[in-house]
Amino acid sequence: MTGFAALGAGLAALAAGIGIGLIGSNSVQSIARQPEAANDIRGAMILTAALIEGVAIIGMILSFLMN
Repeated sequence: MTGFAALGAGLAALAAGIGIGLIGSNSVQSIARQPEAANDIRGAMILTAALIEGVAIIGMILSFLMN
């Protein structure tokens, strides 16, 4: 059963990495298109990345607790 917990934690980490990568990519493209909105875009990017990390950590914890 520990293999399933490790698989769940790995999937949570993988999904968080993909999500944060997409946020970073799209925010850089947005800042390149509208440099005057860089501060607003950066703030939204940091907030969204923090929320994704929180969900990933909860997913990892739950995968080990459900073991």
